Amino acid sequence: MSLTRSACALAVGLAAGVVPAAAQRLRGHAMGQALPSVITAGAVPGGGALTEVTVLQPLLMGELAYGPVLRGRMTLDFEGVTMPAGELALGGWGEGFVDRRHPHTYLHEAMVWGSAPVGSVAGVSMAGGLAAGKGIVPFGTDDPMSRPFVRFPVNHHLAQIVERAEIATGWRLGLAGLEGAVFNGDEPETPDQWPSMSRFADSWAARVTLWPVRGLEIQGSFAAVNSPEHRGGAGLDQAKWSASARLQRVVGRTGIYGLLEWARTEEGDNAFVFASVLAEGSVLSGRHRIGYRVERTGRPEEERFFDNPYRSPRPLLDNSIVGQTRWTLHTVNYALQLSLAHGKLGVQPFVEVTFGQVSDVGAGLFEAAALYGTSDVRGLTLGMRLDFGGAMGRMGRYGAVAVPDEQVMAERNGHNH
Repeated sequence: MSLTRSACALAVGLAAGVVPAAAQRLRGHAMGQALPSVITAGAVPGGGALTEVTVLQPLLMGELAYGPVLRGRMTLDFEGVTMPAGELALGGWGEGFVDRRHPHTYLHEAMVWGSAPVGSVAGVSMAGGLAAGKGIVPFGTDDPMSRPFVRFPVNHHLAQIVERAEIATGWRLGLAGLEGAVFNGDEPETPDQWPSMSRFADSWAARVTLWPVRGLEIQGSFAAVNSPEHRGGAGLDQAKWSASARLQRVVGRTGIYGLLEWARTEEGDNAFVFASVLAEGSVLSGRHRIGYRVERTGRPEEERFFDNPYRSPRPLLDNSIVGQTRWTLHTVNYALQLSLAHGKLGVQPFVEVTFGQVSDVGAGLFEAAALYGTSDVRGLTLGMRLDFGGAMGRMGRYGAVAVPDEQVMAERNGHNH
């Protein structure tokens, strides 16, 4: 089937789905979560240890379906209120935060999409879809907020591209999917900042996904991002690669989850190269879930403010990078799954321990041991995950390549959180 014929068939399919939908009831679902937590980190910038009490990942998500083909999702993130200084997480970086995970924007996701069958190729069914709004770019792996660990991996800005204004398309042919999108390259610098629409479509991404057997997902993706860390567009461009294999199987209250991930980012025609390898997995048995993650990630070291060593100047220019460090971290997580209010409120007490080492890579002005007083990394998070309306499902796949409803519900009710 030619591309022109496929596009025409998609338009006809979307229209055919919308017209009869006028007589159907609008279907919707709302959910939310919050993680009140106590975080302790050893060997923080300047030496010593630090303990903080905060609320992580306070989210509200609403989903609507209009007829068989149109859907929408809005996700609100209130981290700008509950953790304006960022989450204490050694190794975390991005958007002007260092050794802290930055708060996401208040409007984390607002996407609408449609999908419809468009025929078949060699007897294999084909579907296509279009999506638009502010959301997660078709690159890399799932938003860490929808994975079984509380702490974000160090490689968050290498392995995902989030909170961008985008127009995307997704096509699925049997067990294979293809996505593409154009979006604005600039990263947000504050929780209330909107994408710079003057830069819309200055960047693009594409992802190929295979589902060879049920529960197994293999993806490879590439993104060309224009000046992500300089809002005016005068910073270094990035070429980003990602490959991963994801396994998830849930049967009742028993399940397994695993992710093997590789990511690489090149800045400024290979002036700087940052790479990451990550493996994580968890096992659910009844009310108990235990998980383990290991990652080895290269991180840029940027100039820091003297009066606040957890922040770096923005906009970032190439001469603001003073070195590179490599973070080898192990994270172990245990959670107990409970429910209150006749199952309407999920309560999950958890404990998460992180340990490992940080080392300098190559020559540079930055010395990790001088800043932290040691090369050892230690962290402990104690808290409780509160969910209503079901746990957050996967985010970042829209249209024809979206995860089927039955799989989403299995993950929400079983293993996802």
